[in-house]
Amino acid sequence: QSHTKMIHRHLWQDYIDEVDHLRHTELNKTIYAKRKETIERVFADAKEKHGMRWTTLRGLKKVSMQAMLTFAAINLKKLANWTWRGPCPA
Repeated sequence: QSHTKMIHRHLWQDYIDEVDHLRHTELNKTIYAKRKETIERVFADAKEKHGMRWTTLRGLKKVSMQAMLTFAAINLKKLANWTWRGPCPA
């Protein structure tokens, strides 16, 4: 009895392949290098300055609300700084 070899691929595998291709372009390497100055810095500040290293709350809904309020406050702080100093070059 012959067995046919079946190859299984995830439904999103084509998208994963495309992302893997795109992330190695020069433009994306340049953008990715700026992460440490922008996105990762925001999360570090949230942990160190806004009490997001730990939570005393229980439940996903409460923790999600705290996170949303914290990041809203961070965004308001950023907008206020832009208003007072002008936008920072990114």
